[in-house]
Amino acid sequence: MTVTMNKSELIKRMADKLDQLTSRDVDLAVQAIIDIMSESLASGNRIEIRGFGTFSNHYRKPRSVRNPKTGEVGINKPGKFVPHFKPGKELKRRVDDAKAAMPTSSVDPP
Repeated sequence: MTVTMNKSELIKRMADKLDQLTSRDVDLAVQAIIDIMSESLASGNRIEIRGFGTFSNHYRKPRSVRNPKTGEVGINKPGKFVPHFKPGKELKRRVDDAKAAMPTSSVDPP
């Protein structure tokens, strides 16, 4: 079973942890971080957060694809930049340690 954390859940958990800040303050801070990171990636910059990971843009080459509905082959899809996240060593270690501590039946296969 996979549990997803969305933005409102993140804000709630941060507000619970940081009791000196209101939920509104945390919401504004999270939105500001997301906006700044989005603008930075849109400008072509790389974002590195030590111990967490790196956000960058990767280029996907143009390619031919098939329309699954009609079966038509040869539709050209243009090249584009897509955001990419590479986890840092500390994050990888923490995730691996957490998965290792879980019972085998609850660990999702890769």
